[in-house]
Amino acid sequence: MKQVLSKQESHNLAMNIAGEELQKEGYEFLAINSDLKKNPQFVALKNKETFFIIVRPVYSAEETTIYHSVHTVPIIEHAKKHKAKVFYTGVWLGHGEDINQPIINGEAYSFVYNGLTKVK
Repeated sequence: MKQVLSKQESHNLAMNIAGEELQKEGYEFLAINSDLKKNPQFVALKNKETFFIIVRPVYSAEETTIYHSVHTVPIIEHAKKHKAKVFYTGVWLGHGEDINQPIINGEAYSFVYNGLTKVK
């Protein structure tokens, strides 16, 4: 029986994709948090600057760069204490044959990663 990825599995896949892309861009990871309910997912360094990076699996192109949340205030305050910048990346996930369909365990998948968006 075909099984769609769970929310946690989708989140982990988005984190793996974002992590690989961020490494290619020169980010070094200080901490990684894969818990869906905690932010940030990555604490990273690049050019001697600290970054808090929120990662979310998303299901449309618009969501890859637009972060909607009432929970940004605590992370922004926490980042200020650590002189860190806060960024968001949404990784659009979908089935390998049609990105608008859900990913099925064991089948090919596709994704769109558009980089980081500053959280204000």
